[in-house]
Amino acid sequence: MSVVRFTRWAQRLNGSVYDSSHWKTLLAAFVLCVAIGFAACSGDGGTQQEEQSQRSARADRAQTEEQQQQADEEQQRRDRQATIQQQEQQQQVGTDQQQTAAPVAPRERGEFRIARGEPINLDPAQITDVTSAVIAVEVFGGLLVLDRDLRISPDLAESVPGPMPNDDGTVTYRFTIRDNATFHDGKRITAEDFKWSLERNLHPETLSPTAPDFLGDIVGAREYTRGRADEVVGIQVVDDQTLDITILQSTPVFLYKLTYPTAYVLDRAQVEADPERWALAPNGSGPFRLTEWQLGEGLTLERFDDYHLEPAKVRKVSVRFAGGAVEQFENDELDQAFIGLNDIERVRDPASELNELYVSRSELSIFYLAFNVTLPPFDDPNVRLALAHAIDKTTIVEDVLDDLLVAAYQIVPPGLAAHDPEYRGIVFDPELAQELLAQSRYAGTREIENIRLTIPGAGATPGSVFEAIQDMWRQHLGLEIEIQQVEFATFISEIDRGLYGFFSLGWSLDYPDPHNVLDYKFHSASLGNDTQLDSAEIDALLEDARYSFDHELRTSTYQEVDRMLVEDAIWVPLYYSVAHEVVKPYVQDYVPTRMVIPHLRFVSIEE
Repeated sequence: MSVVRFTRWAQRLNGSVYDSSHWKTLLAAFVLCVAIGFAACSGDGGTQQEEQSQRSARADRAQTEEQQQQADEEQQRRDRQATIQQQEQQQQVGTDQQQTAAPVAPRERGEFRIARGEPINLDPAQITDVTSAVIAVEVFGGLLVLDRDLRISPDLAESVPGPMPNDDGTVTYRFTIRDNATFHDGKRITAEDFKWSLERNLHPETLSPTAPDFLGDIVGAREYTRGRADEVVGIQVVDDQTLDITILQSTPVFLYKLTYPTAYVLDRAQVEADPERWALAPNGSGPFRLTEWQLGEGLTLERFDDYHLEPAKVRKVSVRFAGGAVEQFENDELDQAFIGLNDIERVRDPASELNELYVSRSELSIFYLAFNVTLPPFDDPNVRLALAHAIDKTTIVEDVLDDLLVAAYQIVPPGLAAHDPEYRGIVFDPELAQELLAQSRYAGTREIENIRLTIPGAGATPGSVFEAIQDMWRQHLGLEIEIQQVEFATFISEIDRGLYGFFSLGWSLDYPDPHNVLDYKFHSASLGNDTQLDSAEIDALLEDARYSFDHELRTSTYQEVDRMLVEDAIWVPLYYSVAHEVVKPYVQDYVPTRMVIPHLRFVSIEE
């Protein structure tokens, strides 16, 4: 989701609850126990001056007083997460240490039991990780939502509005709030609640890492975020049920952005009464109420019977944070579980009892290596390309990962029109890799000899995949590349500040459009441009696609940008993720999702 920190993937790779990932972006596990950050935010351009000020603001956020004064409970939760991650990583390298889950009571009638990573923060303005988002989308709601087919649908609004062009080139969308829209405490939701929520998330004191990108199209949003206006003039309350949102110019992705948590409605009275701790027990508007949160152990979601859409079919959802999910599933402690590397072979075996309960589905997310192209030696394309051509993705997918993931050769994942299944990008070519390294202006220098790859994590080893890649660089390029693990929150902060030259992350799309990864991650004025790429040619192409409603033009433009980025090795795509899960036979209407969307209300239990 924006900077996805804890992705569902750590969890799946090692068969545990923790994806090891954080950001818009799950906590640290790229492949095999290294929690990876998935990001999912879309960012639009602006002036270069805006870019510098925005990036400076992001860097400052890491050191803000607000972060330094986090609640004791949050620190305790992180400590427990770090302990659990370390245990999982030790298990992957062959130790006998096992994590023991607390005893679980028998399933109650109408209860759906699942395992997920523990949220980092449930304040929608601050969510940049999948782990937090998968809970937030069930507790909160916005004007619009993505349905299970990833189509834009009405949520708290009665319908999806059409654009109303204005004489000055701006475009207005008029939303009508549902008559039966209420917060969980029964208080009616009004247009004023939405205006306050959107402005609160855009306010400079909120320090939202996502609001400037997802809400920046709105007239007056940039001025308000920079403290130059008292309100966002593009958000106007017509009456209690009617809200007008005016954007600077027509774009095919704006309504998509309103489905992201940054656009969710909040209870002003609750937020203002306890600004630091309200999100631990939020008064939301989604299909479920958060009724219990035991730090480091689990949380409980109970059905909101007065939900404005059809109420959930299950009475409650019990979410466990600890454990080896497959083992708990087999012990009838969970009703659904993710499958990791340790269990995938036996689950795929037709003779296994788990095989008939096995489901899989590709996801709109990607793992990658990235370079800060302003730092030596990565400012030389030959160095980046040499490292890329020395990686044998096929061997890693087949031999190390047992086909748990799908090798990636471009940035846009399968399932989007801009993905070209025939394109092979940078192929494994050790001889070419050696030639490129020799041609580099850094050949034989200390910069080449001291290359370091930084990843999120805290384990004894970086994991099987990174060890395999490290060995390939050693074998094919003669390079001893150090792999440095950094605690996730620090990792993300220091990437934002441009401190790493070479790093690994993951990105999970927030909405099904290439804009959400190509524009946000590579436009020079985007908050998400952590490669520090500054290409006038790529910026121009991205802006053409950003505002075009010509589907064929957008598709071809994004394909062109994707190839330019891959062939210049700004990113080295590694793998696309796939959901591997087992689901109990009495669980009805559970479908693995391709991205983070509210879906638990559709599940039913056959008693």
